[in-house]
Amino acid sequence: MTLSEIILRASDAQRPWAANPIARSAALSNLAKTFTAHRDQLVDLMVDEVYKPITEARGEFARAVAILEYFSQAVLDPDGTSIPTTDPNFILSLRRPYGVAGLITPWNFPVAIPIWKAAPALAMGNAVVIKPSEFATKTALFLQELMEKVLPQGIFTVVPGDAEVGAQLVNSADIISFTGSAKVGQSVVARTASLGKPVQAEMGGHSPAIVLPDADLELLASQIQIGAFSYSGQKCTATRRIIIVGDEKRKAEVVETLVASAEKLVGGDPRDEKTFLGPLIHSDSYKNYAEAIALAKQVGKVIAGGKIDATGGNLPSATLTDSIPVEHQLMCEEVFAPIAHVARVSTTDEAISLANAVRYGLTASIHTSDLEASLRISRRLETGMVKVNGPTAGVDFHAPFGGDKDSSYGMREQGKASLDFYTHTQTITLNSGARKFQ
Repeated sequence: MTLSEIILRASDAQRPWAANPIARSAALSNLAKTFTAHRDQLVDLMVDEVYKPITEARGEFARAVAILEYFSQAVLDPDGTSIPTTDPNFILSLRRPYGVAGLITPWNFPVAIPIWKAAPALAMGNAVVIKPSEFATKTALFLQELMEKVLPQGIFTVVPGDAEVGAQLVNSADIISFTGSAKVGQSVVARTASLGKPVQAEMGGHSPAIVLPDADLELLASQIQIGAFSYSGQKCTATRRIIIVGDEKRKAEVVETLVASAEKLVGGDPRDEKTFLGPLIHSDSYKNYAEAIALAKQVGKVIAGGKIDATGGNLPSATLTDSIPVEHQLMCEEVFAPIAHVARVSTTDEAISLANAVRYGLTASIHTSDLEASLRISRRLETGMVKVNGPTAGVDFHAPFGGDKDSSYGMREQGKASLDFYTHTQTITLNSGARKFQ
């Protein structure tokens, strides 16, 4: 079946799907049950295909099920409002689905991201066509297999392929949601906008962690482990820069704690329960990691990790660098690997300026026991999300997700915000006519 035929089938299936919100709610609830019944297969696919450590894969699976359950209830939320007008006339403002949602998804969250895009699209009455990453095709096709157990034919379809298939989907679908690199995302946005279609894009990040002088160092270390190094740093929300506020003595204390924490992290087989860092997704990604290590040694220094896997297994180590010039590309552009750069500043104003001194603005973290300071700093950070005493990676599935600057384009994902994206407003005015019963 060609993509054009798939889109046509999806469009035909979408109209009756949109007409029955009770059925949509039940279907999404049943999908959550179906997923739960196939938990082990989904987890195994994530581990085998994208090398996600098994403990993280289980967490991603649980998130996907929670998203389906959440949107099964959101289907039945009010979908509009009434607006005052001259009596006895009536104005309704209603939310309506676009039709066929084209979703372009990455490999690093091969279950959660397709679901957090598809679930709100389906909840609001759209059909879905997904173009997954070439590195996560098996997982995507199994998602389709599970969806087809519950959903009407044509409502959820996976179209594997390369960038050309993604381009065709942009041309054919009614609304586009993309997650991937900034370079590709910007081209998707430009093309979709030129066609007059709604589009959202979640792209890169270079997230800072601001460490104030009163931060609890043991707590900080546990948060940096997750923020910078979980899933081998292959997250757009990963902590890339650690900005320490204070003097050299304070920096030494922070660095000592972070180095000790990083060196405890275990790398290896993602099927091993003890593994924290699995292999990078492919050899090109590992080449980027190795080149970044070499570059860091030239312009600064590596203070933790930095090991190169000579076996060809693409296994990185949790790496911290220091003394990288703030204008250097390592401090400005992300490397999709477990590498975080340490910098010291004297004041919070300097920390904020350095945090904002990149083209990305996805997320940031602030580490302190001072509530007022965290609120004041949060409001000055040019990011879509801020975590106080938490890792930059991760946000609750029912909260808006998205960034500023080159990190995101369009409306937010997740939660109620996603329902708005996958629908448009129609205003209906009901006049009283001849006032027959006046």
